[in-house]
Amino acid sequence: MRYELYYQPSIQGRGEFVRLALEDAGADYIDVARDPAFGRPGIMKILEDPSVEHPSYAPPFLKAGKLMIGQTANILQYLGPRLGLVPKDQASRLWVHQLQLTVTDWVAEVGNTHHPIANALYYEEQKDEAKKRASFFTSQRIPKFFGYYEKILHKNGKATPYLLGKKICYADLSLFQMVEGLRYAFPRAMAKVAPTIPRAIALHDRVAARPRIKKYLASPRRLAFNTNGIFRHYPELDEQVNAKPVDLAQRG
Repeated sequence: MRYELYYQPSIQGRGEFVRLALEDAGADYIDVARDPAFGRPGIMKILEDPSVEHPSYAPPFLKAGKLMIGQTANILQYLGPRLGLVPKDQASRLWVHQLQLTVTDWVAEVGNTHHPIANALYYEEQKDEAKKRASFFTSQRIPKFFGYYEKILHKNGKATPYLLGKKICYADLSLFQMVEGLRYAFPRAMAKVAPTIPRAIALHDRVAARPRIKKYLASPRRLAFNTNGIFRHYPELDEQVNAKPVDLAQRG
């Protein structure tokens, strides 16, 4: 089956979490809006089409045969078994979905650092509020979210390189993307927290070295981060890094 991914054509955004799963599995898919003849207007046309049985609120959404599936975590929950990115038992699948939903919460907080008041306003119109939000996010939330995944990896032990053990799941690919995105958006904050999350950083490096992911990252299909996506680098938002590094893996 050829999957059709619908997402904004000029940013990584939430669609990138789906792309990474498709790329790692070597799935046959097309990034529909990358075609200039379709683009963002084509996405909006589908979103506003009253004949669509199960309309999405916003992209990304995935067309798989007759199915139209929206929401990143929901798409990955569907793709996981079909791409070999989750185990067969229900408990493990629910656990991976839980890990992905936590990433969803995290991504929302990232977006709130540069648009804490309203997405409809320009960054410059909420810059002071963004500085306050980013200061809390870099000093408190980045360590807390990474600490959660670090504790899971620590509990698994050194012999288990991924969140579920020896075999990769789609939540591993998403954790890789969080490291990538936050290194771009908040390089100073990430440099400070990195020594406290060695297992998460090692997982990132392991994912980056996977043959299909490595090839994808070097290809034009992998868009560069920019100031239109979720992960945005504004130097003034990365200035107030006050959190003292702690061994997050040892926290209860």
